[in-house]
Amino acid sequence: MPSTPPTPPTVLFVCVHHAGRSQMAAAFAAALGVGRVTVRSAGSAPGERVNPAVVAVMAELGLDLSRESPKPLTDATVQVADVVITMGCGDACPVYPGKRYLDWQLDDPDGQPADVVRRIRDEIRLLVEALLRDLNIEPAPIEAGLTSPGGSRESEP
Repeated sequence: MPSTPPTPPTVLFVCVHHAGRSQMAAAFAAALGVGRVTVRSAGSAPGERVNPAVVAVMAELGLDLSRESPKPLTDATVQVADVVITMGCGDACPVYPGKRYLDWQLDDPDGQPADVVRRIRDEIRLLVEALLRDLNIEPAPIEAGLTSPGGSRESEP
């Protein structure tokens, strides 16, 4: 009898405004994970829109964030995650037993020039690649995850 394939891990990326760092991390995870990871992202105090500089530097790599919008962090979003990555939101993220929590110390791209946002983007990509490998997921070439703008990103439960 064939075995059921394992359920992909769910990773939640959280930053304050859900307008920069967590949006970039989620886009990279969806594109590099290509269906082998479920990706969610949210903000502890969501902004009104995704940072235009973030949209622009991600578009340079073929990742379209133009249709994304900031979403609030909820208990339900955290509860379904296997791994929760925080980026500058302090203690705003609820802690549940059995979840793996990582805090990535990253500069906030808000108000930064494009060259600084690119540096932050590239740092996030390296962190996402390392995270995927830690989850036993070999990152795909970025082009493989570009069949849809959001890859396998999911909306709120």
